[in-house]
Amino acid sequence: MTRRPPTLSVIVPCYHVADLVHDTVAGLAANQRDDFEFIFVDDHSTEDETHEALLALTRPLARARVIRREHNGGLATARNTGIDAAEGRYLTFLDGDDWQAPGHLSALVEAAERLDVDFVRTDHVQVTGRERTLHRAPEGRRNVALDPRDSILPVDDTTMVDYPYAWAGVYHRRLLERGLLRFHDGLRTAEDRPWIWELHRRADSYAVAALPGVFYRRGLATSLTQIGDVRQLDFFRAFDLVLDALADDPDAARLRPKALRTYCVVIAHQLLDRHRFERGVHARLRQTAAEVLGRMTEEELGEALVGMGEERLTALRRVRGGLKGVAA
Repeated sequence: MTRRPPTLSVIVPCYHVADLVHDTVAGLAANQRDDFEFIFVDDHSTEDETHEALLALTRPLARARVIRREHNGGLATARNTGIDAAEGRYLTFLDGDDWQAPGHLSALVEAAERLDVDFVRTDHVQVTGRERTLHRAPEGRRNVALDPRDSILPVDDTTMVDYPYAWAGVYHRRLLERGLLRFHDGLRTAEDRPWIWELHRRADSYAVAALPGVFYRRGLATSLTQIGDVRQLDFFRAFDLVLDALADDPDAARLRPKALRTYCVVIAHQLLDRHRFERGVHARLRQTAAEVLGRMTEEELGEALVGMGEERLTALRRVRGGLKGVAA
């Protein structure tokens, strides 16, 4: 007898997480149903026993697969590998060093079915050592269908395109069929920035549900956010992809300042965190930042950067010059 297609596919990219993935799998075991499938993608881990741990730990899961990539491709490519294998009507993501509360996945699917939208976003809990902090999705309206484009602006406030975490939500398969769910292959950081912009520009509907069931680890020594090598500079490509896609948008004039502001916020953050970078990478960061900022006019930067704060503006001025008329 052929089993019916799953309601939900959970895609879990893993890379050098042998010491943490037991919590990830245990959380999923507390969420499993016979119509949920779990797809673990080992992104060619070589420095620990991630693959062996996945094979052993996933045995109790009724519908689990472990896929090992032949070459390391980064988070975006690993997620795409899982998307290609997924059969569910809905898809969601979980990183291999995070975990979920019991019942979270059923609540996600129930919200998506009840609200009948293209995707549902959720709050999450940030874990730093023993500290737990609730992070709410920026959109305040909850459990109602919304137009995703309406949640991109305003320019000078935190909005849903500034909350890009793919694992904080669930997504209908029709988004995949429309070409909106895959990530840009090869991006090793900021991979979810072009992705979230495409969802909010091109999807028809979404909602936010108060379901803070994802526990997101921060501050791990092995996390890419803590590593100062050249992979960090992929954020330049990520935001260039956002700007390139916006060029053909009918609302480009309204939306571009928001993209520029977010781009500049991330550039400033990286410049201010300079002690994390290897010397050669830091020099390349400054050079590329100067080139990117040099392509932006004083007028559009003036609109995008108002109220950003003196520390960030100073960091940007040091590599670009100008910006004297921008109100910090």
